[in-house]
Amino acid sequence: MSKGSVAVASEIKDILNKLARNQIGVDQAAELSSQKTVSDLDFSKVDLERQKRTGYPEVIYGEGKTVDQIVAIMRALHTNHQNILATRILPEQAAGIQKALPNVTYHETARCMTEVATRQPETKSFIAVVTAGTTDIPVAEEAAVTAELYGNRVQKVYDVGVAGLQRLLMHIDTIRQAKVVIVVAGMEGALVSVVGGLVDVPVIAVPTSVGYGASFKGMTALMAMLNSCASGVTVVNIDNGFGAAYSASMINHLGGTDD
Repeated sequence: MSKGSVAVASEIKDILNKLARNQIGVDQAAELSSQKTVSDLDFSKVDLERQKRTGYPEVIYGEGKTVDQIVAIMRALHTNHQNILATRILPEQAAGIQKALPNVTYHETARCMTEVATRQPETKSFIAVVTAGTTDIPVAEEAAVTAELYGNRVQKVYDVGVAGLQRLLMHIDTIRQAKVVIVVAGMEGALVSVVGGLVDVPVIAVPTSVGYGASFKGMTALMAMLNSCASGVTVVNIDNGFGAAYSASMINHLGGTDD
């Protein structure tokens, strides 16, 4: 059982003991249990114990949500002293959110918003975030912002696609020092196979929806990465910089922050 699960179990046991000793009633016990696990906003049930279970708090996916909905979810997380990360936030959404919550930071290129309640200890080991082209940078920045919020050092190596292989080789020593590498590429997605054949650490590939018609909005890169001949490559969904960084953070934190 994880430390988070132990903590949650201990809190529930305490509530049940109080109920058994008639120190609280059934309704109060139910309310206390609900308060510790979920903030019910009608349109959203904010998972407040996710950080205890997994080590990472709930993340807000901004696309399709109204400004008022995002603000309400952020307030629920803020009230419970949890770090806030919202992804896929458009500039016009960010402007409305910051009117209500001026302490939330907008990372425009990454299309993310953050607020730090508890600063995480920073790892000595780092995650390398590598892009094939400049147009891949927004997805890479989503990964970088996510990884940094979770206490990881990040080294960025941008615009080193295989069409100019010397650019990659100029930075290969830095990339090889990383504990995990995130490779972000669109078009034909070839960069991940090249990087995967040059490093001895896990590589997480992020296909992007960058390219002309035959890229099929990232499907070509996705298929190429799934069929990579390089060992040790894991692939996340198209444009999913957040998902890549979440997994990379879990890998980078293995062994603690002193690695």
